[in-house]
Amino acid sequence: MPSKALLAGAGNLIRKMILATLAFYLCLVSSLVAQETDLSTNTEYLLGSGDKLRITFFGAHQEDLSGDYDVDGAGMVSLPLVGNIRFGGMAVAEAETAIIKAYKPRYLKNPRVNIQVLNYRPFYIMGQVGSPGSYPFVNGITVLEAVVIAGGFTKRAKENQMTIIRGTDPSRTKQDATPETIVLPGDVIEVSQRYF
Repeated sequence: MPSKALLAGAGNLIRKMILATLAFYLCLVSSLVAQETDLSTNTEYLLGSGDKLRITFFGAHQEDLSGDYDVDGAGMVSLPLVGNIRFGGMAVAEAETAIIKAYKPRYLKNPRVNIQVLNYRPFYIMGQVGSPGSYPFVNGITVLEAVVIAGGFTKRAKENQMTIIRGTDPSRTKQDATPETIVLPGDVIEVSQRYF
């Protein structure tokens, strides 16, 4: 029969292991929350070609202007009465301000507008993946998750060498990417090929 000292020592060891496990999970959760907060504050979405928007006008006799609109290849949206307004490269709040300026005061005395992005432009993946092509954007997706959506790595893929061209980068410069890099709408991911 085990002695009381041995049982007490085992009990202390178990308590320490439980506390260490809880501390690990608390650190993990706080790290994920901090990372999510950083992503939401640092990656403001910029409108671009291929986005589908719902623009809502509020107020008496303004509902007829509300509707679903596409951002065309030149980054423009054609609105009733005022014609084309450039949205490409603007944040949603900036686009709302541009609409207000276009309608005030000639067409509407005090316009109030809301823009909601219905469909984001797709992201693109090429190189050594199962099914290269364009895929619908999913918020918060990483490069590794994009590879999985595209059928995974091929046998010739250099899994640790990927690049990304940001959809918002007018210079279209390739940047190194890691599996944890966040993908944004319009981004182009390339998975390199190994030669042996």
